[in-house]
Amino acid sequence: MDLIDLDNNPAVVPQYNLDDEQEKKEIVRHYRALLRSLRTKLKKGDKELLRTAFEMAADAHKTMRRKSGEPYILHPLAVAMICVDEIGLGVRSTICALLHDTVEDTDIALDDIKNEFGNEIAKIVDGLTKISTIMDANSSQQAENFKKILLTLTDDPRVILIKLADRLHNMRTLDAMKHEKQLKIASETIWVYAPLAHRMGLYNLKTELEDLSMKYMEPETYKEIAKKLAETKRERTKYINEFTRPLKEKLTQAEFEFEIQGRPKSIHSIWNKIKKKGVSFEEVYDLFAIRVILDVPLDKEKEDCWKVYSLITDEYLPSPERLRDWLSNPKSNGYEALHTTVMGPQGKWVEVQIRTKRMNEIAEKGLAAHFKYKEGSQDEDRFDKWFVQIREALSNQQEDGIDFLQDFKTSFLAEEIYVYTPKGEVKMLPINSSALDFAFFIHTAIGSKCIGAKVNHKLVPIGHKLRSGDQIEIITSNKQKPTEDWLQNVVTAKAKNSIKDALREEKKHISEEGKYTLQRKLEGIGAVYNTYNIDQVMNYYKLTSHLDLLFKIATKNLDLKELKLFQVIGEKIEAPKPVIIASENIQETNTNKQLPKKDSELIIFGEKSDKIKYSLGKCCNPIPGDDVFGFVSTAKGLIIHRTSCPNATQLLANYGHRVVKTKWAKNKEISFLTGLSIVGMDDVGIVNKITNIISGELKINIAALTIESKDGLFQGTIKVYVLDKDELEELVERIKSLDGIQQVSRFDTETV
Repeated sequence: MDLIDLDNNPAVVPQYNLDDEQEKKEIVRHYRALLRSLRTKLKKGDKELLRTAFEMAADAHKTMRRKSGEPYILHPLAVAMICVDEIGLGVRSTICALLHDTVEDTDIALDDIKNEFGNEIAKIVDGLTKISTIMDANSSQQAENFKKILLTLTDDPRVILIKLADRLHNMRTLDAMKHEKQLKIASETIWVYAPLAHRMGLYNLKTELEDLSMKYMEPETYKEIAKKLAETKRERTKYINEFTRPLKEKLTQAEFEFEIQGRPKSIHSIWNKIKKKGVSFEEVYDLFAIRVILDVPLDKEKEDCWKVYSLITDEYLPSPERLRDWLSNPKSNGYEALHTTVMGPQGKWVEVQIRTKRMNEIAEKGLAAHFKYKEGSQDEDRFDKWFVQIREALSNQQEDGIDFLQDFKTSFLAEEIYVYTPKGEVKMLPINSSALDFAFFIHTAIGSKCIGAKVNHKLVPIGHKLRSGDQIEIITSNKQKPTEDWLQNVVTAKAKNSIKDALREEKKHISEEGKYTLQRKLEGIGAVYNTYNIDQVMNYYKLTSHLDLLFKIATKNLDLKELKLFQVIGEKIEAPKPVIIASENIQETNTNKQLPKKDSELIIFGEKSDKIKYSLGKCCNPIPGDDVFGFVSTAKGLIIHRTSCPNATQLLANYGHRVVKTKWAKNKEISFLTGLSIVGMDDVGIVNKITNIISGELKINIAALTIESKDGLFQGTIKVYVLDKDELEELVERIKSLDGIQQVSRFDTETV
């Protein structure tokens, strides 16, 4: 061991396998930087505690290195720095960040941490240890772990905040990982962690997590947008200066203390706009946003923000439908601001955000800043109410794993709307909530009896989608009860869980008749009604629970005629072996070879000599040259998906253990079906020009072609058979070169 002066006190930095003085200096440099960041938060004894935590972590990880080759201790140091600098957490959270991997990866036990630092820190480290297994297990274990995490979140939100810092650093250093691992981690990040960061009010973290995920999931698009942003930086800076000059004059004349920032939209949000609106990069109208930050007293915040809004809209004309008032109704994650979009110089739309320094800190630091400003207040705020709702959702133990994750995303990680009760009380609900969601939100009994609603005094059905500002009155009937199709009309976890509970009770009641029928049938073949025999029947009919089996029997959806094929041995029955029928949609090559069991194995497909059965995903229609992965489906065998497939994120995030690394083999004998969407000026002979390029010049087979004209524009879809991505890209470029063609893009739908 070498003695190194860490913070003007002798302390030990463990010896690494490579006796590299440079590495030791690097570790000490990071530790000292962490102390500097914490300087204003340090109380008596904190420095000693921090040094103890650092030494414990450094010693525990001394033989470990990251995939990049650097000493592992640099990771917990970086996570701790993110916690302090970017999230605004304090000393105890920093200690937890330093120790977050020790219990899982080293010989240190939770009791060691409890003895050294007390129960509070041990509990947070325990929560962080549980999270680390969340995405590596199968889907049902994953959901159970996720529930545990969320229970910890409602108990101590620092667990999630530190985990988000951990995930951010892992994403920043993802280059060292293998490609398939990058895809899996990026998918988890975009699926759960980025929405969670957004919901916790950490907008900067959310944006960076989204951008980094896109960097690995859609690398070409990411590089293209990043390049265009870099190329237009000087032009944007010049425009921002031109736009803000008159605003600065007005705000100075009005004697406001203020700061104005201009920033580009994130790459991920620009890409979303390009996809959603079907436009090019150049046509995304609000590539950047202007932020006005006021330094005003708490009691004048709302008044002064509206005054600034008035000054801005005096200078530039606003778009009325783009006003967002989160001053009167803050988001449940604490976010407060005024957003408006105005017409700036040169006919460009610009988004302007108006907030105070306090609001800005909450927007930047999220939950950590929220609790800082809440200290001393006894009011139950929207964050507290959000935690209460999560506890209610977690109380449902019946939820299937993937359903639980999906419901959590739509209920708790989505954007929100605010609506009113008949008495004028405001309620926050996820976007796309229905009148039925609102009814269950008020009370389970009201939801269960709901037959309709009055929205803004007009009668609407239970599935009516609500909008911000709606006032809702629920209409009930004692004769009403939930039905299966209600689940299609709700998005909130509370409504879904309540409906499922009611249906389950009804199912149990109906299943009593099925129980009696099965008992009779078993006795008829000389067997007894017991758990073992029910399991045999259930497994034979490929059902997942006794309740499902008995319900199907009771509702005459299963007549048990195959029971006579069962063999009776004593009191037990043995099911006949089922006949396995090959799936029709499997692409036939040679069926002798079994699918590999390890996700690390490489499958090369597409050539004649290949002996693996596979099918191409109908959701994304991959062609040779696309970045792809294999997914082992229980029903259809190996299915090949593009990494940019609409379902890729969910598959990679939730079923990582069933993903197989795949790549195309060179093959010029098989053609693949894909589709193009074309928009252009409706000109005489345009169809002839397009088909001439496809069939005449490039000799590509057309499977289908539809053209619709309206108001001088035409929209067309063409389905073609191509050899690979290169051939498709050449076709796209040739069609784009025709006069009057505005847009040509590949589409990925099941209709291809």
